[in-house]
Amino acid sequence: MQWFRTSNHPSRLLLYLEWSLLAIALLTVFNPLSPPSSSKFPRHLFEPPPPRERQFRPNHRLNRDFRPPRRFPRRPPRRQKPRFLLGTLFSILTLGLIGLKLPLHQRSSTLKGVYTVLGFGLSGLAVFWGSRGATLLGILLLVVVIRACVLFPWRGRIFVAFCAYLSFLILVFLRVRWVGIPYIRSTASEDMIFESIQWVIFNLTFSSALLFGFVLVFVVLLVGTLLSEQQSRQELAQANQRLREYAILVEDRAILQERNRIAREIHDSVGHNLTAQSIQLENAQMWLKTDQEKAEDHLQKSRQLARNALQEVRQSVATLRSHPLKAQSIETALAQLIQEFEQTHNIQIQTKIQLINLLSNDTKINLYRVIQEALTNIYKHSQAQTVRLDLSEDSLGIYLKIEDNGVGFNPAENTTGFGLEGMRERVKALGGIFQLNSEMGKGCKIEVKLPK
Repeated sequence: MQWFRTSNHPSRLLLYLEWSLLAIALLTVFNPLSPPSSSKFPRHLFEPPPPRERQFRPNHRLNRDFRPPRRFPRRPPRRQKPRFLLGTLFSILTLGLIGLKLPLHQRSSTLKGVYTVLGFGLSGLAVFWGSRGATLLGILLLVVVIRACVLFPWRGRIFVAFCAYLSFLILVFLRVRWVGIPYIRSTASEDMIFESIQWVIFNLTFSSALLFGFVLVFVVLLVGTLLSEQQSRQELAQANQRLREYAILVEDRAILQERNRIAREIHDSVGHNLTAQSIQLENAQMWLKTDQEKAEDHLQKSRQLARNALQEVRQSVATLRSHPLKAQSIETALAQLIQEFEQTHNIQIQTKIQLINLLSNDTKINLYRVIQEALTNIYKHSQAQTVRLDLSEDSLGIYLKIEDNGVGFNPAENTTGFGLEGMRERVKALGGIFQLNSEMGKGCKIEVKLPK
């Protein structure tokens, strides 16, 4: 565990796999059952002997009884020790230690290539100073290929795997020339046995080369799959983290916008009514001793202002706490909204709603809020007598138009229009277009176009 903490290896599983392969390589070096080194075998023993001529003697009886002297096989040579054991151990351990620090964050591939070549060099030195075994080279080359899969993309991985396989083939087929039978051959039957064993050795060599190729392909695909899965998990974790951050930002922004809206509501409605009520109460106090009728009139106006303020507070609280549609269709919800608006504010609304298809919940809620905010602004600021509301739909999109005959205003001078900004943001969230046209004395017109 401490090794992994001090290293920059991206995968703990691959790091443990590398160290396991290096441990197997060390066991291969010290394996007492490994075959002897072929360098001790005399070269003339591995070539078919020349055909022997039969010797004749004058005495035919002796010739019939003549038997060639029995020749016993030589004792197989002892296993050759590694040429330089410390060099072999140094190469294997160095190959393992350099795996703790991989050049992962290098943009240039030159350092990564030098790192990979160093791995090939250490593997070759370990085999040269050791027993020249193909097994040892194959194990060390697997370690180099695993690290190449971590460092390079797929093209680099395939190239390094091809170089490793080529190195393995060169060593294996060079060793075939030195493989033989450490026995003296003299008869034709022994020659046949020699040729059969050579054929078996060739088949085993070809099978080992083919098996190592399959192992390389499996390792490259396995490591690539593991790294892809790990990268996908990291990207998913980063995406989730960004989503959480965005959710917090959106929540904070929504809270801020809602606070601004509530502050504007209190300032425009409740604050205005309370200010007017305070003025009426001061007037009533001023006329209380001299003119009772005027004082009573001012008191009556102050009571009406208090009722209006209370109604505004209740309406704001109801808007915040209740769902705008309550599982109703937008036609039904708009009919109730328009009816309440006409009864409360005594402003007539000419409505024309022509919807073909059912709208999504987000579209319905945002349209309802836009219409609700527009009617609220008309009541508070426009001094209008009539309002025209058109909501239609065709194959291209959804269209909304709200127009009044009020006093109008200059949109360029409206710096505190939180309601208008909220309508724009709702329409923009749906991918639509929001347009506002107004002039002093000519009313106001709002047009919304939403895509299908």
